[in-house]
Formats: sequence, structure tokens, C-alpha cells
Amino acid sequence: MGKTIIQQARGKGSFTYRVKRKAFRYKLQYPKKLEDEGKVVKLFNSAGHTAPLAKISYDKESFYIPAFKGMIEGQKIKLGTKEIAQGNILKLKDIPLKTQIYNLESRPGDGGVFIKTAGSSVLINKKIGKDIFVIMPSKKERKFHENCRAIIGVVAGAGRLDKPIIKAGKKYHIKKSKSKLWPRTSAVKVNAIDHPFGSGRGKNPKSKIAKRNAPPGRKVGLIRPKRTGKRK
Repeated sequence: MGKTIIQQARGKGSFTYRVKRKAFRYKLQYPKKLEDEGKVVKLFNSAGHTAPLAKISYDKESFYIPAFKGMIEGQKIKLGTKEIAQGNILKLKDIPLKTQIYNLESRPGDGGVFIKTAGSSVLINKKIGKDIFVIMPSKKERKFHENCRAIIGVVAGAGRLDKPIIKAGKKYHIKKSKSKLWPRTSAVKVNAIDHPFGSGRGKNPKSKIAKRNAPPGRKVGLIRPKRTGKRK
């Protein structure tokens, strides 16, 4: 009798394949209005984020943002002013061209969606009317509204991938904190009853295209591919 394969188990959502809530208890966002200044109260690590986080106190309230390179506790940052300095939060229309920014909003007021990974930043390329064009890490240009907000600087924690992970247990706990499945067993190495690609009879199976309405467990291989075959 075969067991439930991984795709089915993850789809069910048991505690084995569910991220811990406390890993994402810090919501990264901006205050509704940007005015005056804020103070860096605390710098700390979060299991659910690759970069260190910073708690900013602001007008008897507080909010969390990814820390920038060189940030220290007790430092003051400007909110909404046109002063260009590390850590200041401004609207895109007030930021000069070729300035490094991060924690960029997709729409004005959403709190920051793009560029929050450790060591990342983007550059403002050009401004046309109310549209601001930014060169993303993929080297592609993306258009944003002029009222979208961002932080000046580079996200702290660069070099995270430079240090090798020596022990398998450390890798396991890193992945587990983000609800990532590790280690991953190759599909062709399991039993035939446990996976559609299973058994040792064919180590190099041809790519299979799963039907769009296939249930979890049968939807394996190429999922809704744009193209198939060897690229010429």
C-alpha cells in the first residue's frame, strides 16, 4: 500500500508542511502618513526574513522595516522630507535618478512589496510625467507611480550566501523556519506506488505534461508549460 505523496500532504496543510506563525509575526509596512522623523529603537533577526529587521518608533506608534546597511540603534531617519540620506523614506518623485532604494511599494500605500531580500537594491532609471521607471534585479525596467514610497540605501545582510552551510541540520532548520521542504527526494528514486515517476526502471523519464485539472499527486512534471521540446 502506497503512502500519500508529498504534493498531496502539502496540499492538505498539516503541521508538518505549514509554516510557524511566529516566523512572520512582524509585518513590514510604512505608516499611513510620512512626516517628521522616526527613531531606530531595535535591530533584530527574524526567522521568516533573510535580512535583519528594524523597529522604528514614530509619533507614539511603531512600525517595522528591513534594516539598511550601516543602520545603528538610536539612529534617526526622516519620513517624507526631501532630504536624501541613508534610511530616509520618501516618495519616488522626490528621489533623484540613479539613487539606490529598497522596500519599494507596488501601489501607493501598500507598505512595500519589492526589494526586501538581504543585500538587494534597485536604481531609479528615468521619470516620465507621473511614471517612475526602475531597473529591477532581473535587469528589466518596471513602471511605478510617483507616489510609491521607498527607502534610500541597500538592505543589510549582504554576503548571506557567501558562507557555506557545512552541516545538513543547519540547512534543515533554515528551510523549516520558512516552511520549505528539505531535503527533497528525487521523484525517479522513490517507489512506483509513491509517485507517478517512481521505480528504478527508468532513471531518465521523458517530460510529462500534467492535465490542468489533475488532482494533487498526479499534477507532476511540466505544469502548464509555455513550450516543450529542446530549444533550437
